[in-house]
Amino acid sequence: MFSIVHAKILVAGTALTALVLATPANASPLVKVDGSSTVFPITEAVAEDFQASKKGAVRVTVGISGTGGGFKKFCRNEIDVVNASRPITDAEIESCKQQGVQFIEMPIAYDALTVVINPKNNWSQTITVEELKKIWEPQAQGKITQWNQINPAWPDKKIKLYGAGADSGTFEYFTEAIVGKAKSSRGDFTASEDDNVLVQGVASDIYALGFFGFAYYIENSKRIAAAAVDSGNGGVLPSATTVENNSYKPLSRPLFIYINAKSADKPEVDEFVKFYMSNAATLVDEVKYFPLSKEVYRLNLEHLQKRKIGTVFKGSGVNIKLEDILKMESSL
Repeated sequence: MFSIVHAKILVAGTALTALVLATPANASPLVKVDGSSTVFPITEAVAEDFQASKKGAVRVTVGISGTGGGFKKFCRNEIDVVNASRPITDAEIESCKQQGVQFIEMPIAYDALTVVINPKNNWSQTITVEELKKIWEPQAQGKITQWNQINPAWPDKKIKLYGAGADSGTFEYFTEAIVGKAKSSRGDFTASEDDNVLVQGVASDIYALGFFGFAYYIENSKRIAAAAVDSGNGGVLPSATTVENNSYKPLSRPLFIYINAKSADKPEVDEFVKFYMSNAATLVDEVKYFPLSKEVYRLNLEHLQKRKIGTVFKGSGVNIKLEDILKMESSL
């Protein structure tokens, strides 16, 4: 007999949400995953089904420390798989190289990074990319504090901002897509690696605005609302259709897992990744993200088998289409 247990673990001062299978210590092989809170719901769902299918023969832990925090552990050889809500950076590639860590990159889903407002907000249901930049750019700190400073038609009320923490891939992607440079942001906002904290903040304040992954918006859509983002052709709401046709931009983004190439030689990791790719389409949809084509998941399995090392991303991945990814060659 065994049971699935969710637990909060404090490691080096950071609260991690872990998914573990309650079994005796050292009773079975262990697959260690950490990283993005955005990707967490997908990998959590995969881990639950995989452990059930193995009847306790393999355990999987899934932690949350943000994409950046996850890559730090990954490059130190502390985990087998990292969840990532953005591509690996040049600095992270170099860090991994110094530690002798090679990796296999796998896109697993699409996300619509969602700008959220309180349901009682009836003035900024559509917001332009320029307005978002005006709110979030570094020079806005301490200066752009009222809604009517962004748009004169909006209320003369203090805006309360919520966003992902600095170790989050969501923070990096949002700032690059909106401000033009990753991690370039005002600092006077409520930041958290826990998306549920951000949800609560926006839900409890009519003058709040925040951003996080689509799944957390959908899960809480009775408490918060999505703002339509206007990148020049009118406001577009996040949805499967607008992500697929690339009209929801610049906030559509691919999500990833990266596998330590040495870890892939371990049977339990190999089996877990194969299970992940074989069931990703169903489970990605189940947790309210957007699945990729069967061809992408097939190629991921091929890359695992051939140990295709490196990344196909030469930049940030902002506004990139998955069909373009398939045409790229990987490099380190």
